[in-house]
Amino acid sequence: MTQRKRQRLPPADRERQIIEGAIAYFAETGFSGQTRELSKRLGITQPLLYRYFENKQALIDRVYETVFAGRWDPSWIALLQDRSLPLRERLIEFYRRYSEATYRPEWIRIYMHAGLSSPTLNRRYIQLVRRELMPVYCRELRHHCGLADTEVPVTEQEIEFVWSLHGGIFYQAMRRHVYRTRIQVDFMTHVTYAVDTFLAGAEVTYPKLLKEFAPGALVPLQRKKAG
Repeated sequence: MTQRKRQRLPPADRERQIIEGAIAYFAETGFSGQTRELSKRLGITQPLLYRYFENKQALIDRVYETVFAGRWDPSWIALLQDRSLPLRERLIEFYRRYSEATYRPEWIRIYMHAGLSSPTLNRRYIQLVRRELMPVYCRELRHHCGLADTEVPVTEQEIEFVWSLHGGIFYQAMRRHVYRTRIQVDFMTHVTYAVDTFLAGAEVTYPKLLKEFAPGALVPLQRKKAG
């Protein structure tokens, strides 16, 4: 019986095959999985894999760039800043787009595996969220609560406040894709109620938080008079 010849692919296609295979493999096994086993699953030799990625860490870094940084969309920020729409509508649409890009089985599982064995990947992504998303989120919530834009920096307490919504929605996705929980509620229905509950509470609580930790932000929004 003749042995099947290994398929020859152009370098770009071979690299893509390795990355896609590594994403699926690490999502299943975690980052403790061996490149020898990955190569076997891909039907290539380990030396061939190392022609494209000099070591396992280089491959893991590329997985991060593909799964996390590569799916980050700057248009999400523009959406949240679009005050022609109520904040409620912006948040619901943001989580629809964000979940389509990130809350997939391989994304969630790789994120959880990284937290256990390679936390630097999680820290890099959390820093991205904290730097790019959370300050915008907080300033739009200030505006929603009837406050004017000021130069007062967003505080750590504000970021933790809004992270309660962001983290709660993430946990629902984690229950689906990590714990394999059968959830009867449609994801976007859950998001809608979570956003409504969060905003109703924020209208009462957020000004109190600002009074304690960022009193300079308590400048009432000047509404334009009709006519």
